[in-house]
Amino acid sequence: MREDKRHFVLIHGACHGAWCWYKVASLVKSAGHQVTALDMAASGIHPTQVRELNSITQYFEPLMEFMASLASEERIILVGHSFGGVAISVAMENFPNKIAAAVFVTALMPAPDLSFVTLLHEYRQSLVSDAELDTQRIFDEGLNDHPNGNGYYIFGPQFLASNLYQLSPVEDLTLAMLLLRPGRLYGDEERLREETRVTWDNYGTVAKVYVVCEQDKVFKPDSQRSMIERNPTKDVKVIADADHMPMFSKPQELFAHLQDIAKTYY
Repeated sequence: MREDKRHFVLIHGACHGAWCWYKVASLVKSAGHQVTALDMAASGIHPTQVRELNSITQYFEPLMEFMASLASEERIILVGHSFGGVAISVAMENFPNKIAAAVFVTALMPAPDLSFVTLLHEYRQSLVSDAELDTQRIFDEGLNDHPNGNGYYIFGPQFLASNLYQLSPVEDLTLAMLLLRPGRLYGDEERLREETRVTWDNYGTVAKVYVVCEQDKVFKPDSQRSMIERNPTKDVKVIADADHMPMFSKPQELFAHLQDIAKTYY
């Protein structure tokens, strides 16, 4: 094996799947590295259905099983996009010695003193009226509004085109509309807080890098930088003209940052 060969593990955001990394995964592989893109539970081609998800821990299982399967001496570059930042944070907590660096790509980045639940509340409070456009929320109790209940949500075409993919090729927007699946809503906030809890002793020992996407309309740049200020990283990369989906809108730039991170922190 080449001494400079790295293993990149790519984790998608809400409602997406491993498929969303096809451009970046191709670039990583063409550069001679190993790449693994995983589907979380009830995502991509994973067989679990969204209503079968009983906890966020169950959603994370494919990543945790993969991390456990790695040889004890192997160290990966773990990349999480958007909601995938929570998944990689839990992996950092459970497998810190197997991660050379964790990369948060316009992602939620919890910390021991900045919980995922807090970040979720901040995101919801940042939304202006009608910001989610045609995104649908359906609760297990029925179609009534139960904000503290379990349920699921579906990104609508207008929301995708206006807020997630506004700078991405139209073909990739079409691909997303064909492949997106519903995302789970978890109503028990105390359980959610506990299952995503991280510590400085484990999570805190892994080098973190944040990739800011300047044209993101979902996690606005100010929100991204606010997380970085409260949970400092080893480095911050910036992609000036990337929307919320830099793997589609700016794949070469994202790949270049990943290459640099691998050389620096491996």
